[in-house]
This record gives sequence, structure tokens and C-alpha cells, in this order.
Amino acid sequence: MVTLRKITLDNRRELFSLKVSADQLRFVASNLSSIATCYILVSNGGNPLPFAIYADEQMVGFVLIVYGITSYELPQIAKDNNTYSVLRLMIDEKYQQMGYGREAMRKVLEYIRTFPVGPAECCWIPYVSSNITAKKFYESFGFRDNGEKIDENELVTVLKL
Repeated sequence: MVTLRKITLDNRRELFSLKVSADQLRFVASNLSSIATCYILVSNGGNPLPFAIYADEQMVGFVLIVYGITSYELPQIAKDNNTYSVLRLMIDEKYQQMGYGREAMRKVLEYIRTFPVGPAECCWIPYVSSNITAKKFYESFGFRDNGEKIDENELVTVLKL
């Protein structure tokens, strides 16, 4: 069973050791960088929600959900409304192709729909335009590209909550 758990002093080193395969490095920031982003967001009025992804008792990945402002250039949909964003979602290379990413995304969307920080009409995800696997993955959950680009090469895909 996949669960989302808080990052603690006890599990942080394990989280920092998780990594994607070499061919995926261009698509996702390191977990250490993502945790640093959380600090910057909090310092600037943001609402980051970082979680370790566990399969039973084994840490297999990481997700960073953000409410409101992000460290990214905001798409128009986020400028006009309060939104949730999934800025990072990664499964360690040893645990890919086992269904953990799909189950984690189900848990992430279930969690977002509880509106833990505040109300929102949608969730958006930025992804590198050449990452066709990510595009298909997000579409399988009902996300649809909205035609916007941020940070030069990232497309924006949106799910109405």
C-alpha cells in the first residue's frame, strides 16, 4: 500500500538518497533542491506540502505539492485563482515500473481534494515539453494541457478539482 508521509529528521537522509535514472535527470530536480525550495517558499508566503512516498514501509519516492505561489513563473490560471500544483513527483529508479507512481498520484489527488491549505478550483503541473511519458501519465488522471508555457520550455497541464 502506498502512503504519503511527512519528511522528518529520521527519514530525510533516505529521501536525499533517492534518485531517478540518468535519462530522467533533465526532467526533475533533486530532492535536496526541492526541500530547499520549500524553505524559500515558506520564507516568501508560500505553502509547500512535501511528502515522502512509501510502499508499505519502504520509501520509494517524493512529491512536492504547493498551494498558491510557487518558485515558478505562474501560469495565468494560478494568477487568477488559488490553485494547487504538483511541482515534483519522483519515484526512485529502483522502484519504477511497479505502479508506485500511479498509486502515489492517486493519493496526491485524493489529498489535494481535501483542500488542506485552502479552496481551489484546479491543480496544475509543469512538465518539460519533451517528456512525453509524463504528459501521458498526467493525461491518464484527467489533466489537460492548457496551451501555456512557463520557464521557457515547460508546458502546463491542468485538472479541474
